[in-house]
Amino acid sequence: MASELYNTIDALSREKGIDPQIVVSAVEDAIVVATRKYYKTQASAEVGGELQIPKPTEGILGRIAAQLAKQVIFQKVREAERDTVYNEYIGRVGEIVNASVKRIEGPDVIFDLGKAESRMPRKEQSRLESFAIGERVRVVIARVEKASKGPGVVVSRAVPELVQHLFQTEVPEIYDGTVVIRATAREAGERTKIAVLSRDKEVDAVGACVGMKGMRVQSIIRELRGEKIDIIEYHEDPVTFAEKALQPAKVSRVTVIDSAEKHLEVVVDDSQLSLAIGKKGQNVRLAAKLLGWKIDIKSEEEKRQEVEEQMAQLTSATATPLESVEGLGEGVVEKLKGAGISTVEALADMTPEQLEAIEGIGPKTVEKISVAVNNYFASLEGGETVALPENEGEGVSTEPADTEIAPADQVSAETTTEDSAVTAEHNAAEESVPEEPALDETVEPAEKNE
Repeated sequence: MASELYNTIDALSREKGIDPQIVVSAVEDAIVVATRKYYKTQASAEVGGELQIPKPTEGILGRIAAQLAKQVIFQKVREAERDTVYNEYIGRVGEIVNASVKRIEGPDVIFDLGKAESRMPRKEQSRLESFAIGERVRVVIARVEKASKGPGVVVSRAVPELVQHLFQTEVPEIYDGTVVIRATAREAGERTKIAVLSRDKEVDAVGACVGMKGMRVQSIIRELRGEKIDIIEYHEDPVTFAEKALQPAKVSRVTVIDSAEKHLEVVVDDSQLSLAIGKKGQNVRLAAKLLGWKIDIKSEEEKRQEVEEQMAQLTSATATPLESVEGLGEGVVEKLKGAGISTVEALADMTPEQLEAIEGIGPKTVEKISVAVNNYFASLEGGETVALPENEGEGVSTEPADTEIAPADQVSAETTTEDSAVTAEHNAAEESVPEEPALDETVEPAEKNE
């Protein structure tokens, strides 16, 4: 009987891959639990003392005790098996292994790794893949769960490490270290971007991965069930690397906004914006993962509008009202505002011809405005100011001090503009000057006439 029991223990330990002593301990614990359950009584004893009460067990432990012992043995063996699996696979996380599909449980796929079972959840699967019972596939050990109810090993086919392993298998230059994979970004079932760098100047990294007529990369695409792969040359400069990572879109310019925060701004042509962003933002999202930088993409039109808004804000922040200039009368200010000139900066940019074109502003008023604006800017810079011309202004009147009532049949003409008043004064001055004698006339002295 003992020999048969030990043979059974040895076979069970070999099948589960556990130590036979663990099974023996499980059997001993099961017998103790079953016996205690059967008798349900214990004699009282003093603290520190020892009490032994022999009781027969052969032939009296029934079916219930046997079932209880069986449950205890199974529990102990299952815990030992989980510990063995955990200790074996915990150091192999990230490793590529070959597995066969054992069964499908709802959205999860159970694989047979040889010594243990593994589980592939739905989120670790590619949407392009479907599995059949008995099919052999390559999977990546994602993690090991010690306290799980089902298989403790979780495998995946959606991680970037699978693509890296496939390139290492298909491309000899990567296997021997001539070409190095520097970064990988993947969205399983959609697209993968992989950045490679050659250590030998004579070896083209991208060409080595693509292979003659694309044979190498096509083999990997078939393994991934048609997933798209972009192979990019790696650059240390983030600006150049960003231009390569956003392919197939053509980038106009890349600007580093904040190197500490790893923030880039990319400007593309309006026709390239949708291609640079990709379907549901996929292209720019993968490029950001590949670089490890935050990327903002803008079109040329969006960038132009942004610059115009910034310039408008800057201009409005520095605008000075006309009332700030001393020497400009209220009438002049109203006329300038009526012409759409409301700031000192806009007034300073105008030419004398443009000012004279405004209704009600003549040459002398233009001179007055010029002096006032120059004095304003000179005061800001701490320079000397120029005195404004006196008695100058629009609508100068030339009425006499003593006003007589004119006859009814006479109409008095009044000059209302500055130019007409100046002309009248000039003509009056010319009439009051006596005429000089002509140069060819001879004036004889009075003595000769006598």
